[in-house]
Parts: sequence; C-alpha cells; structure tokens
Amino acid sequence: MSLFCCLVPLKSIDAQLEVKDHVATLVSTLNYENKEDKPLEAVFVFPLPGDAAVCHFSAQIGETHIVAEVKEKQQAQEEYDDALSSGQQAFLLEESDESPDIFSLTVGSLPPGESASIRLEYVTELAVQADDGLRFCLPAVLNLRYQPQGPSVQVTSVPASLVPYSLSFSAQVSSPRPIAKIESSCSLEPLQYLKADQTQATVKLGAGHKFDRDVELLIYYKDAHQPSAVVEAGQVSAKPGSLMGDPVVMVSLYPEFPQSVMSSLATCGEFVFLVDRSGSMGCPMNNSTPQETRISSAKDTLLLLLKSLPMGCYFNIYSFGSSFEHIFPTSVEYSEKTMKEALEKVEKMGSNLGGTEILQPLKHIYSQACISKHPRQVFVFTDGGGGNTKEVTDLVKKNADSKSGSLSDAIVNLKSNSCIVGRAEVTLSSSQGLTGCNQKFALQPAVEDISVSWGLPKGASATVLSPPIKAIFQGQRSLIYAQLTGQSSEEADCSVTVKYSLAGHPSQNQLHFNLKPAEHSGLTVHRLAARTVIRSLESEERTRRGQQDEKVKKKVVELSIQSGVSSCFTAFIAVNKDSGKAVQGPLVRRNVPTVMAKCCSGQRKSIGGDDLDSEGSTRSVPEPPQPHKDPLLQLVSLQKASGSWMLDEDLTAVLGKTKEEVEKAKPELVGLWASILALIWLHAFKMDAKEEWELLSMKAASWIKAQNAPCVSECVEAGNKLLGCSVKKEALSL
Repeated sequence: MSLFCCLVPLKSIDAQLEVKDHVATLVSTLNYENKEDKPLEAVFVFPLPGDAAVCHFSAQIGETHIVAEVKEKQQAQEEYDDALSSGQQAFLLEESDESPDIFSLTVGSLPPGESASIRLEYVTELAVQADDGLRFCLPAVLNLRYQPQGPSVQVTSVPASLVPYSLSFSAQVSSPRPIAKIESSCSLEPLQYLKADQTQATVKLGAGHKFDRDVELLIYYKDAHQPSAVVEAGQVSAKPGSLMGDPVVMVSLYPEFPQSVMSSLATCGEFVFLVDRSGSMGCPMNNSTPQETRISSAKDTLLLLLKSLPMGCYFNIYSFGSSFEHIFPTSVEYSEKTMKEALEKVEKMGSNLGGTEILQPLKHIYSQACISKHPRQVFVFTDGGGGNTKEVTDLVKKNADSKSGSLSDAIVNLKSNSCIVGRAEVTLSSSQGLTGCNQKFALQPAVEDISVSWGLPKGASATVLSPPIKAIFQGQRSLIYAQLTGQSSEEADCSVTVKYSLAGHPSQNQLHFNLKPAEHSGLTVHRLAARTVIRSLESEERTRRGQQDEKVKKKVVELSIQSGVSSCFTAFIAVNKDSGKAVQGPLVRRNVPTVMAKCCSGQRKSIGGDDLDSEGSTRSVPEPPQPHKDPLLQLVSLQKASGSWMLDEDLTAVLGKTKEEVEKAKPELVGLWASILALIWLHAFKMDAKEEWELLSMKAASWIKAQNAPCVSECVEAGNKLLGCSVKKEALSL
C-alpha cells in the first residue's frame, strides 16, 4: 500500500461549491506532488456532471500561474506533445470522445520534488427533485464498463478504501428565498446560516470521505416554485452581436396546471419500459443495505409504475444486456391479465444478461409502429455505462422529434440515492444516477402545441438559444436561454409567455421581468447558454455525418473558444514557458486511480466489460438473498389493475390485523371496504413515500368514486377506528 501511494502524484482534491438559487459553480483544486526521483506525467480520468459547462482551467507551479486556453482538440494535443518533447511543463484537459461526462487531465513534466496545483471550474444548473429539492452531485465513482479509447484517457481503478488521495468539500448557498434545509447521502457538518433571514448558508462534507459514493446535496428552499428571470450583461471585451458580447437572459418557469385536469388520470398512452440486466445490476445500491441491489430497485420501481398505469393504455417491458428480450411481441392493452403476466416475468428478472448494449433494443422499440392516439413514452432503467453514450443520447433526441418516440423519454439511472428523470435533454451518465422514477412527471397528461413568445420594448429582440420546449410537466422547471439584441432602456418591462394545450384545454404561463442586468453575476448565464448551444450543435454534427459536418464542427470550435466552454472538439491547454531550464530525462507515466463500481461480491469490477471471464464469456452474477418485502411494496403488489384491492389475508397482514378483525369492523358496503382501508393505511403510515404511491392512490380513489356507493364516509370512519388513525375523507380525494 505504501509503495502504491508514493507512486500516485495526486495528493488531495479541494472542492468549493457556490450555489446561487438554482445555478451552481464548482471550483476544484487538485494538488500534485512528485516524490519520485524521475520526472512524471500524471493522467487522471474522472467524471463530471453530464450537463456541466467546464469554463476555467489553470495551474500554479511555485510562483508561476498559467491560465489555460481553449483550442481545437488536435491542435491542443500537438502543443502538449511539443511542450513535453522540449522539456517544458504542460497541462491538458479534454472531454472523452465517448462520453460527455468523462474528462481526462494530463499533467506533464512534473520534476522530482516539485508540486503543482490545478484549478478546474465548471457551472451547472441544479435539477429539480420530485419533492421540490434541488440536487447537486459531485461524481466520485467512475462507473465505466468500457475502456475509453486513446492514450490520454486510460483508466486505472481501485476500490474506494484504497484511494490514495483525500477530498474536502464545502458549499455556500444563497437564494432570494429562505433555505429550509440541506440534506446529503454523505456525512455533513451542521448547516451554518450566514444571515438572520436564512437566505445564505454554508455546509461542509464530514472528514474522512471514503469515495464509496457520489457527494450529493439536496437543497430545499421555501416557496421553491417561483418563476424567475436573470438578465446578465455581455462581456465588455467581446464583439457586440456575438453571444458573449450581448446580454443574455435565463428564464426559469414552473408551469401550474389546472387542478381539475391533474386530478383525472389520462386513459391513453403507450408506456415502454427497458430494464438493464447486465452483471453490474447485481451490485448493491449502497453499502448500508447490501441486500438491496440495483436490479431489485429497478423491479420495485417498475412495480409502482405498472400499478399506476391507467386502464385503457398500452405497455410493454424490454430487458437487455449483451442481447435483449421483450415480454410481449408488441405493446398490449393494460388489463388485469396483461399486468399480472408482466409482473410474473419481472419477478424472475436477474442481472444475468452480460454486458450493456442499450442501443439495439432502443432501435427496436423506435422501429415499432405507434398506436393511434396513444403517445409513446420510453423509460430506461440502468446503472449507466456503455461505450456508445452519445449514440444513445442522439437516438433518443431524434425520436423525441418524431411520432415513433415521446416527448418525455427518460433514462432512469440506478446507482445512487436520488430521483431525477432526464427527458428530451437526456444523458446516460457514468457517474451520477437515479434510484427511482418521478411518477408525477412520467404519467402526466400529454402537453401539446407548445409555443414561446416574447414581449419586449420597441427596438429590442430575443434570439432563443435553447432547443424548443417539447415537454412540460406539472412542477418541473423549464429553462429558456435567449440572447438580447437592440437598443432599449434597461428599466423597460418585458415578458415571456409559454402557451400550450393540456387535455384539449388551452393554457399559458407568463413571467414579467426588466432588462436591467443582475449585479455580480459574472458570465455564468452566458456560459450555460453557450453550453446549451454547443451540445445542440454537437448532436447535429453526429446525426448529419455528411458534407456539412465540418461546417457544424467549425461552429462548435468557434463558440467554444469564444465562450471558454469545453466541447468534444476542443481542449484546454496550458504550457509553462517560463520554467527556466528544461526538464531532463524520460517521463514516467503515472495513472491516477479512480474509484470503480463494486459488484455485489465485493470483487473488483472489470473495466473491459460486464462480468467477463478470461475467455470473454459472460457469467451470471448470483442474486443475493432477497430481504423481507417492504410492507408498502406488499400492499402495492396486491392492488388490481383497476385500482381496487380485494379483502384477503395478504392484505390484512399488511394492515397489521387479522382477517376476522377486519371482517368484524366492516360496514355493510362490502365492495369498497378493502380499497378504502388500503388508502387510509397509505395516508396514515406511508406519507414519507407519498411520491411513490400518489398516482396509484389517485387511481384507487377514481375507482371508488366510480362505484357511486352511498356510504363512503361511514367506511372511512370505520377504517380510521380499526387502524387507529384519523385520516380525513378529503385527504383521500373521496
């Protein structure tokens, strides 16, 4: 261990996060020291959030400070090689060709006994959780299944306990609204408020982080769903008329749908679920509950979703590894029979299909003819990885624009304790993930005919930089970036209006703002807007692959250099031309180890593929013993496709009563008794998991009301008495 550590020049990482409302800036300082007697070249491959805009890279060697420049990738690589061959120190930061969330940092010609500090900065938007929290994730685990190609991105991985460098992390959060709380899956020091009104706070990661999970913060503001607009002044040194030279506005909208529409379940839709059954899905979700594996979590979430589907819709379930399977030849109508058949097959699913080849099953799904008046939604349950991330992302985006795909296709990653659904802007992340699916987003009525209009003073105009909004969901934030041009008063009143049709009813959301730029915002909004344009152009270049791809590539390179934001066609390069004498002797290459995903057996995870033996054949990962089923999942599993429950011993066992006790307390209305008891139990004892069962509860309430029974109130009163609680009839939506 001591010999291994001395060969690793990376000694520590210090990460400082600054959150302003729903935008975050992270500054990471990586400290290197060469304790060997030879000059070193250190290579560190690490994950970043897939939607991050890397916007600064610099190095400090002694008293010398070098700020890196963004250049075309091949040119940057050649300058790096030339610098090293002439004995100069050089630093290169580049994005992986396979995955937009994997970066490699190369530190060249670090002489014996010398230290260097590397500063890396990126900005990102914070995703909104189902419970209104904002999520920031600092990836710590690199979940690669495939070795990235190229000499600059070779990966060396070790278990978390053997990581030879330390991590310190602190965050400062500020918002116009009070900060209610900050939570994390990692150990945190107590939250410190900096202002009496609780609009500023700091928090730090507890000492001794073991790199066994991503560092995740969940930030909760009071009155979080407030629309906002931030106008940011252009860069003084940039050319007027360019993205960086003009003001840019970032509009954040939270649509509110009429309650009358949200309270009724749509009866249309085709829901296709695609479940990862590769070997790594047998890994535990976390160290504290090793019996809960990623495949078991996926199956539990799938159970909740299937029980929430409306009668009359269509569905199908695919599973994949090195090959793929489907339960039905084509999507079938949702009924008690088809639901039961599907769940029986889901229960038998294991993590035994080898590698992670997601592209072919997705192509097969999108090749299926759509069902008239049933818009398709596709959900992928995976723990990330695979060597064709960009191809998968492009395929989903392409089909989100066509009738063969939906506007809400989701990649649902199952790797860490969070819940976000990425939609038209999806990523297959190797570093951050999701444990569940936000059902309120997933199964909402389809929104159609979306349009955005601007109300600006005479002489001013807005050029929208964001892709067109293709999906709107209750409670989900919609972000719009626009470049503002023309001459007008900064105090002028402006507006942006989003119009749409929901279940055939026209509706709109409007936000008013003025053109006065925000103070001290720097260039954060410009860089996020540039990142949005760059990602759209990169996707366009990959889909064309024709005569115009060089033209698109040129646009990406120009915007990347102009904005200082990284892209797949550019890299950050820094050369120390003031180092005096050249570094002597051949360089020794040291790969800085990254934390690898750990399989359920606790053995090392193969980089070359999912659980491959020496001959390259796949082998099944045995499933660990299943824990006692959670009472909530037991109750959900007993619900019928219609939304009702039957009174039997399985149900009464979940309720904690004997069948005789339940029968004795039963009013005359026999048919509704079991369903009302189930609803009361959910609302009385499982409110902490409401977002998981809310839709199936609405479905049950709709079934009960459809029976037109005269004594529902009597049943609710008797049910409360039996279960020892006091849930109001109104709370049950009855």
